[in-house]
Amino acid sequence: MAKATKKQALGRGLSALLKDPENDIKSVSDKNADKVIGNVVELDIDSIEVNPFQPRSNFNDEALEELASSIRELGIIQPITVRKLGFNKFQLVSGERRFRASKKVGLSTIPSYIRIANDQESLEMALVENIQRQDLDPIEIALSYQRLIDEIQVTQEKLSDRVGKKRSTITNYIRLLRLDPIIQTGMRDGFISMGHGRALINIDKKKDQLAIYEKIVSDRLSVRETERLVKAYKEPKGASAETTRPKEETVPEFVSKGMEVLKEYLSAKVDISASSKGKGKIVIPFHSEEEFERIQKIMTGE
Repeated sequence: MAKATKKQALGRGLSALLKDPENDIKSVSDKNADKVIGNVVELDIDSIEVNPFQPRSNFNDEALEELASSIRELGIIQPITVRKLGFNKFQLVSGERRFRASKKVGLSTIPSYIRIANDQESLEMALVENIQRQDLDPIEIALSYQRLIDEIQVTQEKLSDRVGKKRSTITNYIRLLRLDPIIQTGMRDGFISMGHGRALINIDKKKDQLAIYEKIVSDRLSVRETERLVKAYKEPKGASAETTRPKEETVPEFVSKGMEVLKEYLSAKVDISASSKGKGKIVIPFHSEEEFERIQKIMTGE
């Protein structure tokens, strides 16, 4: 615990400076701003509010508990980032898991990088930083990209430069938002992968998306199998996925054996179609009057 106590003492002097009403820092040009802005300061945890621009909405309880245990033993290894809202009032920009875990542990202060930013800059910082994380699900990433485009008014090309991702990657994520909300939830919960989602995007009707989604989950279809199923849905256009799946005709054993006997007996080609229930028809083609009479005599015994 000594190690944790030592880390918690970081930035105590700067923290006192922020609590002095005569030294309220509102911009980077204010006196003592250089001592605080961009530095690690120990802030009262109750002076920090959650960022409404936070793209993450799912927090795994088990992972949060593990992080809380780590903080209990070692303290905060990586400071959170906040922006200054007013006198001794701050808002999270990034590090909400660390913030939540610290509150769970019962810490009264937390080491923080302080920034001065307006709402748009705060949104951009929060979204761009969170997009870089490895533990966001595909829908969270897609929502982050879409919010950046809508609220900061950037094109996909400019967004590509800012986040260091190919434009095609950004497009593929954003297209996931065209899926039915139930399917989006299924992706977030891990029932299907992004590959499954990308295949389902090609289905325009939400009810058909859902029908195929249910089949993917119930039959545990792979991405490749899902792609084949979607392709079958699209051919012919307008038919349902189930009806367009290739049907394998299973000919009963007695039919397959009997067909060979008939061919040999009639010395002619015999076409037989039959269902698995035993119903069907026999077709015996002929090419001349003489051939027809020959087959007739064999069949009637005349």
